[in-house]
Amino acid sequence: MADFLMTEGRRAAPRAFFYVQHLLGIGHLARASRIARALAEDGFDVTVVTGGTPVASFPGPLVHHVALPPITAGDAGFSGLADIDGNPVDDPFKDNRRDRLLTAFRQSQPDIVIIEAFPFGRRQVRFELLPLLDAIATTDPKPLVVTSLRDILQERSKPGRDEETVATVKRYFDRVLVHGDPTFARLEDTFPLAADIMDKVVYTGLVAAPAPAQPTERFDVLVSAGGGAVGNALIRAALDAAKAVDKPLSWALITGPNLPQSDFDAISADAPAHVSVYRFRPDFASLLAGAKLSVSQAGYNTVCDILRAGCHALLIPFTAGGETEQTVRAERLEKLGLAHVLTEDDLSVESMTQAIETALAATDRPPHALDLDGAHRTAEILRGLL
Repeated sequence: MADFLMTEGRRAAPRAFFYVQHLLGIGHLARASRIARALAEDGFDVTVVTGGTPVASFPGPLVHHVALPPITAGDAGFSGLADIDGNPVDDPFKDNRRDRLLTAFRQSQPDIVIIEAFPFGRRQVRFELLPLLDAIATTDPKPLVVTSLRDILQERSKPGRDEETVATVKRYFDRVLVHGDPTFARLEDTFPLAADIMDKVVYTGLVAAPAPAQPTERFDVLVSAGGGAVGNALIRAALDAAKAVDKPLSWALITGPNLPQSDFDAISADAPAHVSVYRFRPDFASLLAGAKLSVSQAGYNTVCDILRAGCHALLIPFTAGGETEQTVRAERLEKLGLAHVLTEDDLSVESMTQAIETALAATDRPPHALDLDGAHRTAEILRGLL
């Protein structure tokens, strides 16, 4: 009996099953990967299930990775789903994904299941998540179920959606982990029915990467477009601004892995000598620490990297398809003096050039007291729940 207990003790690492689906950019995947790594470093046995287009370096080391057949958003407005070749997904495709997800869950035998965004977002994949939640509910012993949620949500346009979300949380979920600093943004700011589930809400702090190493290469202006699927206009305007700004500056344009190859080739060919063009830089965070100015969209992960680095920032929030989340984030940062903001509607070579010159003219790097340790705090919270 003692030998059996010792064997069980060696197997005592809690098992976490983490589902994340990115559809357009890579922000959801990047944040989930940071959390998964923190869980693994805290002694969890972590399985990450992804369902989007493969992205190099994600979900990263230290975790088991299960890749479902990839799906993407049909367009920038997230209407419809397509496979990796752009074909609309059909019922057999969905059934195959659902079955693979259920098999991965049963094989993992987790102590805790983490579902990124759902039910506050990712309704497009409820065809597989609702069967997963039903399977969890009938498992003995039943694992804990939490949702992993960014701090600012997309505004709902259809009546009844918030009520549906609340009902799903109450039925299936033990906790709602909000990856934000409540002094910056609270769930009720963008989710009107938050009071109905407040007993399940826990704030973790913002999920930022650790403090970066000193940069091995320096650029004065660092322009980035996240995953790149919707950043072509930003990159183009920045490239033209790099030609127009009357200062001897070095520039780096990081287009993102999802920018179409033809656009990447055209940008690279058009770049002058003081502008370097990259698809991806694994040392992005350290480059920010050495930059005078970051020019980017206002996605969660990029903003976290900027806050960690402490550099000046010009934000151009993504608004296509009625997206509101990045605009809310950018406006709040601007009010705190932590960023300059240029809207997509006002984006042009002239406006970009003027905004960059204004941001470069700022002197002291802005201080802040926002909590950026959300990844490790998430691990502490989940271990406490278990």
